[in-house]
Amino acid sequence: MKEVQKLFPSMDGNDFQREEILSYFRTILTKIDELKDPNKLTLGEMPEYTEDYYNRVIQKADVPKTGVSMEEVIQKLLKLVEGHRYVNRNYVANAAPLPNIASVIGNLVMVLVNGNNLWDVEGPAAATAEIEVTSMLSKLIGYDENISAGYTTWGGQGAVFNSLRLAIARYAPSSNRNGVPQNLYCFCSELSHYSLYKSVEATGIGVENMIRVKVNADHSMNLEDLKEKMEHVIAKGGVPLYVLATMGTTDTFGVDDIEGIKRIAEDLEGTHYIYPIYIHADSAMGGMYTFFNNYDFESNPLQFEDNVNEVLKSYQQKFKHIKLADSMVFDFHKLGQTPYITSLFLIKNKELLKYVDIDAAETPYVGNRGYGSYHTGYTLECSRMGSALSIYASLLAFGIEGYQELLANYIHVNIAFREKLIKEVSNVVITNEVSPITTFRFYPEKTKWNEELNGLLTIEEMTEINQFNDEFAEIIGVERDTVFFGNTKKQRLVKVTNSNKRISVYAHKFFAISPYTTIEEVDRYVGFLKEHLEFFLRTRSSKNILIRS
Repeated sequence: MKEVQKLFPSMDGNDFQREEILSYFRTILTKIDELKDPNKLTLGEMPEYTEDYYNRVIQKADVPKTGVSMEEVIQKLLKLVEGHRYVNRNYVANAAPLPNIASVIGNLVMVLVNGNNLWDVEGPAAATAEIEVTSMLSKLIGYDENISAGYTTWGGQGAVFNSLRLAIARYAPSSNRNGVPQNLYCFCSELSHYSLYKSVEATGIGVENMIRVKVNADHSMNLEDLKEKMEHVIAKGGVPLYVLATMGTTDTFGVDDIEGIKRIAEDLEGTHYIYPIYIHADSAMGGMYTFFNNYDFESNPLQFEDNVNEVLKSYQQKFKHIKLADSMVFDFHKLGQTPYITSLFLIKNKELLKYVDIDAAETPYVGNRGYGSYHTGYTLECSRMGSALSIYASLLAFGIEGYQELLANYIHVNIAFREKLIKEVSNVVITNEVSPITTFRFYPEKTKWNEELNGLLTIEEMTEINQFNDEFAEIIGVERDTVFFGNTKKQRLVKVTNSNKRISVYAHKFFAISPYTTIEEVDRYVGFLKEHLEFFLRTRSSKNILIRS
């Protein structure tokens, strides 16, 4: 047993065992740092992912009969790290973060104390951090911190699912026992994240009762279409239960008009005497821009450039209304730059939690004792990791101004990228508004963006241009350890001349997500695209000549 005890941290805090753990940490940090190359995206060499790669992994995997040394454990872990993408200046694909140092330390504290955030007796550090973070962020967005509630969950998906669960239980309190009514309907933008799709499946509402709403040119939900579709549901005896307001779509950063959505909901409630419609702000992508809600753009204390200032000012006008939502989410592991998973689900009125709280008789081992007052029986998880510690550490380290500087840089870089790309490449168009994300689309010859937007092309023409972009995505994807751009096969939907069905638009993505993605790097990003596009056009042209001959 003495040998087994050596595999654990000390009981008494002795110097020897502490130094031993620190030596392991030092080795891992040193070896990972040795794998870093600022000119590459991957740590060391990327493995060759042949078709049988994972089958080979399966075949040779076995639990050792006797434990191996810590040195060998570390060696094996470092072997797994080789080829892993590292979010440096070369990663511009998606909302995958480079965790900041404070959040890593917060994560380490979480692991070392290993509290179960279900109950403050088992996880007092994380419970206190969760309450404090909830209060901090409630004050930031305009919720009353004395009435609001919040808890960490499994990302934006978890927040959507939990909010839908609250909406169902508030409307039909007996649904927890008797099942979900079959006449409930949910509404979302046609460009919203698939979280709601998965949630209506899991709750039993069903995807047939999820109504997709058309979007405007800026990728925000079309309010006329929303109202029309909600009225149609009411007319046929259905219940408009829930609206998902997307505050930053995944691919284009479209921001829904939450004030307008709330106004429509209240008008319908008054006109048709229906139950209050639940509104959840899916702010997983854009929530961090609420840090500008109280920024003074006239005095501009952080001295943002005029074009950046204008974009951020427009965000303030949109995000200041997020307090109208019944709930929202902060996905810190996106633009908050913290480790996976660090999401806070924030609820405007904690009274809603009573509809989903489990009966104390069902949890005789926690929560209903005479000690401890923080028992989160209303969460779907029983055991919960204390990820609020990472969020807490980040908020302290950055402060409001630190996050403002970081987020403003992403806008600054995107503006520069757009200007450079348009200047250097003739057959490209930018397909979304200025944001931390730039979506762009190439054409075999001249651009046809206006024709596409106005529905003047055929399915065949649209398919050809989509195929062109899809093939180019494969070309630049081969060198994703040099610069890794993102792409999407549903940037928006457009009409065509020879079908009633709207067609998806394929596009590429430039996503500023690393503090090392700066203005100085923009020439390199555009140069990479230009070089590979010229190569792609030459090889594609050669293939066409061979086919014709």
